[in-house]
Amino acid sequence: MKVIAAYLLAVLGGNTTPSHGDIRKILGTVGADAEDEMISLVLKQVDGRDVTELLASGREKLASVPCFGGSGAAAPAAPAAGGAAVPAETKKEEKVMEKEESDEEFGFSLFD
Repeated sequence: MKVIAAYLLAVLGGNTTPSHGDIRKILGTVGADAEDEMISLVLKQVDGRDVTELLASGREKLASVPCFGGSGAAAPAAPAAGGAAVPAETKKEEKVMEKEESDEEFGFSLFD
């Protein structure tokens, strides 16, 4: 993921075809290490392809990924014909606001 991010940063910076060294330099500025094999794999996969097209195709693929917990639970079934739906009672819980700890309680301030 960090190699892809470095590649995209290089493209955003105006380098339309970042090299292995460019990616390694970007990762080095933040102290991140990357395997040469991973950098080579990413460069091989994006070689000759437009970044905007890659992002658009990735967005289409992500659209089919479930994103709400993935529990597999189905929606509740509709009531049977002729039966009246019973409304579920929900209680509104009151939120109790707790007193925030102040710096004075600890004898020092984080911003002094």
